[in-house]
Amino acid sequence: MLVPLPFPGPLDYLAPEPLEPGELVSIPLGKREVVGCVWDKTSTVPSDFAAPPGREIALERLRPVGAKLDVRPLPHSLRRFVDWVAAYTLTPPGLVLAMATRIHLKDAPKPTLGWVRTEAPEGDLRMTPPRRSVLNVASEIPMSTADLSSKSGASSAVIRGLAAAGLLREALIPLIAPFATPDPGYGAPVLSEEQAEAAAHLCRPVRESRFEVTLLEGVTGSGKTEVYLEAVAACLDEGRQVLVLLPEIALSAQWTDRFIRRFGAAPAVWHSDLGQKLRRETWAAISDGSARVLVGARSALFLPFNDLGLVVVDEEHESAFKQEEGVMYHGRDMAVVRARLADAPAILVSATPSLETLANVETGRYRHELLTSRHGGAAMPDVELVDMRHDPPERGLFLSPVLCEAIETTLRAQEQAMLFLNRRGYAPLTLCRACGHRMQCPNCSAWLVEHRARGILTCHHCGHTERLPNSCPECHAENSLVPIGPGIERITEEAKMRFPDAKILVMASDTLGSPAATAEAVRRISDGEVNLIIGTQIVAKGWHFPNLTLVGVVDADLGLGGGDLRAAERTVQLLHQVAGRAGRAERPGRVLLQSYVGEHPVMTALVSNDFQAFMDQESAQRRPGFWPPYGRLAALIISAPDGAKADALAREIALAAPECEGVQVLGPAPAPLAVLRGRHRRRLLLRTVRGIAVQPLLRKWLADIRPAGGARVDVDIDPISFL
Repeated sequence: MLVPLPFPGPLDYLAPEPLEPGELVSIPLGKREVVGCVWDKTSTVPSDFAAPPGREIALERLRPVGAKLDVRPLPHSLRRFVDWVAAYTLTPPGLVLAMATRIHLKDAPKPTLGWVRTEAPEGDLRMTPPRRSVLNVASEIPMSTADLSSKSGASSAVIRGLAAAGLLREALIPLIAPFATPDPGYGAPVLSEEQAEAAAHLCRPVRESRFEVTLLEGVTGSGKTEVYLEAVAACLDEGRQVLVLLPEIALSAQWTDRFIRRFGAAPAVWHSDLGQKLRRETWAAISDGSARVLVGARSALFLPFNDLGLVVVDEEHESAFKQEEGVMYHGRDMAVVRARLADAPAILVSATPSLETLANVETGRYRHELLTSRHGGAAMPDVELVDMRHDPPERGLFLSPVLCEAIETTLRAQEQAMLFLNRRGYAPLTLCRACGHRMQCPNCSAWLVEHRARGILTCHHCGHTERLPNSCPECHAENSLVPIGPGIERITEEAKMRFPDAKILVMASDTLGSPAATAEAVRRISDGEVNLIIGTQIVAKGWHFPNLTLVGVVDADLGLGGGDLRAAERTVQLLHQVAGRAGRAERPGRVLLQSYVGEHPVMTALVSNDFQAFMDQESAQRRPGFWPPYGRLAALIISAPDGAKADALAREIALAAPECEGVQVLGPAPAPLAVLRGRHRRRLLLRTVRGIAVQPLLRKWLADIRPAGGARVDVDIDPISFL
């Protein structure tokens, strides 16, 4: 019996009646009742990273199972997936199970009681107008008390009186499926020859119910979504379910509109902003198969699909697919596993594929479909470099004269412009001009970010917030605190000063708090209510704005610093996606990159529009040192309430590090964020050649480590962030 708690494996219980794997039951655990899932006896994970089997328990020590829950059993493919993710990430399987069941096991939707009219005679009951109105409205189709009262105008007391007289009787109101069935033939698009050929290749494994992974790569605006929706249509024709993963829930509004235009019905949606009732309904509809297509965030991988026939990962290169806390997994990689366990094809979609995916294409593990031109004859935008050493902005400002002139020209032409800066708030650093004191988070080794509109300083790592003081807390000098560097609020302030007639919209997580707010922002842009969009990375997420012809990147160098393995790759992907918002219709697009290092390979690749050459260069740099994807990495993050305990545990772990050919251990060293949420952090990095599985090494390495005094060791297989 697997319970959604951090036990190393299933627990043994005594079943008073036969139970099938996947059934959900109530079981005693200590002095409380918890929900457990009847688990499979046979392991379903690869032997190279599976944990050793547990020991047998004597029958007389077993406690009995309680009642079965009135929900469908978890399907076999999901149980195998839970085992696989747990073994791969070195996570207790119960914690993985919790992601599949945590809020959905109780209060499953049930039929409710309503009223139908009987054939009983009215007898001596006096027929008042309210009673007659109820009987006229009631029929053989059950109606709730509220509906019957609303349609008849009578009170609930009148309805109960008619029921007592035998003229109405209770009946179950059948559950109505909350999701309409999409029609694969509803709005079939006219595809170009190149698109139609790619769509045919994507549909073939869907119709054959065969696992295969395909990279669908295409330049921005090439119609990748329309192409993979043909594979979705093929899966609907086969009567199977579809899972589409998006990196950000903000994308769901525009994606859903496109889906409705293609299939005539909305898909089911899954993300953290859904209410509890809708989450339960969606979970149940996925389980019974009535929800045929679901679009969601990475957590949708753990839904109990009745018959999964296709998995799509849109914008597969996005780091947002990586879960950084709790169960640390990469949604893209686990989506491929989920598809394989369901005998379903997987489609990875991107204009700027990750090096990991390109390496799998190179070795033949993944198919590759390429769309080389924009749909409808639109041209790729011209990308130009603004050398800030030669064309600097005015003192205290951040927009160069070249960019300002381009914006003015665009606005005069009744077209839309976009300014991009991947930094929230007003300024990333606030310091005292008198003594040099820097405003720092008390819980983290990070600077506090000024949010001037709200008059606060906040930490973007732990959420600590304090009022912006009038004097320096160190030297007490009055009005001495000054902002250093630009955030998106500061760029908005400058834009309002420079372009007073512009209709400005800010798109950032601070201003768009929900998918509904994002949808409204997209509508305003599409309807031409705004002509200057200022945004963080949310504006790079696949939007289609036909009248947007100019994109200005305020700080193209942001993200290139530090020792992050993937810094250059992520920067070129992000800026390429941002640039791709320009000129997606008949009007040509222009992109201006403000940079102080125009000779950097990232800038060269963007200006020449040669993404492949950059990735080839990146690949050549990583191969010799066996850096991913040509080797394996696992990070050990040691944290403790104080630095001495963190150092002691890190040294203990380092002394026990494995020593063998093809394996290297780096560290321990303080993490770049050495203090996070009040915990002191140290890191070690295990690196191996590609053919060595890191899970057995880690399991053996950490077997005798016993953190104490509040210390903790977290393991991150295939880390993305090195903070």
